[in-house]
Amino acid sequence: MSQSGAADGRFAPSPSGPLHLGNLRTALLAWCFARSRGGRFGLRIEDLDPQRSRREHEASMLADLAAIGIDWDGAPSRQSEQLERHHSAFARLRDDGRLYRCWCTRAEIREALAAPHGGGEHAYPGTCRRLPAGELRRRERSGAPCAWRLDAQAQEVRFTDLLAGERSAAVDDFVIWREGPPAPDARGLPAYNLAVVLDDGAEGVTQVVRGDDLLETTPRQILLSQTLGLEVPTYAHVPLVLGADGQRLSKRHGAVTLGDRLARGESIGQLVGWLASSAGLARAAGALSADDVLAAFDPAALVRSPAVLEP
Repeated sequence: MSQSGAADGRFAPSPSGPLHLGNLRTALLAWCFARSRGGRFGLRIEDLDPQRSRREHEASMLADLAAIGIDWDGAPSRQSEQLERHHSAFARLRDDGRLYRCWCTRAEIREALAAPHGGGEHAYPGTCRRLPAGELRRRERSGAPCAWRLDAQAQEVRFTDLLAGERSAAVDDFVIWREGPPAPDARGLPAYNLAVVLDDGAEGVTQVVRGDDLLETTPRQILLSQTLGLEVPTYAHVPLVLGADGQRLSKRHGAVTLGDRLARGESIGQLVGWLASSAGLARAAGALSADDVLAAFDPAALVRSPAVLEP
């Protein structure tokens, strides 16, 4: 059991490739947030995409996390094994009249958003919510794959991120469930926002620490948690690690994985030291262990801007 006042956290990577240093830095910070308050720390493999998820990547991710000194409580969970939970919640929302079908392609959504008063760069404009009855019946009879969207009614969600501060946004009608390929069976697959909210709730996660590229979707997840009657966790969105070109770190930037850096002669301690110093938790890059970083962990010291991994 966690201590009173603890924050139970998690790290939830997708097994579509090896972890890079940006992923490892986020994992280290999430671990420090939880352990510094006596909380539990779990791992969840987010493997819902059957076309990209690979079991060999799972093994390498766990090995890399252990190598830099991160430990976790219990066996890692696997999102693909929770589909009954996901489908049950989807069916409840559908039967309660909170969802509607959407047949829009990504190209159609981009075109709608580019039009005057289209609703913003990422907000779904509600096209299929406004379909005339005849057109709705025609699309339903066509058998074309569809997505199910939450009728969010543009509700305003306000929250305080531990690093980004006060935030608010009107929530658009986001996807809850997708039917058709690449789903492995006829029921379809949950969208990311539904799966992550349900799994965090079931696993007792009370604090979510993740990259700030996901800050934008947080109001959606808070609204969905409230709609499903789940406890809303606290959030801390940490800055990303970028390549020298200013773009999000990826394999095109060269030696970006733990294995790459070790092959170049760097040590685990040096790499952990860089992760800590790049996040503002050490004055200069030097050899450190994860326990060293935890012992000195201070959320107030964390930098608010992205780090750059120089070649």
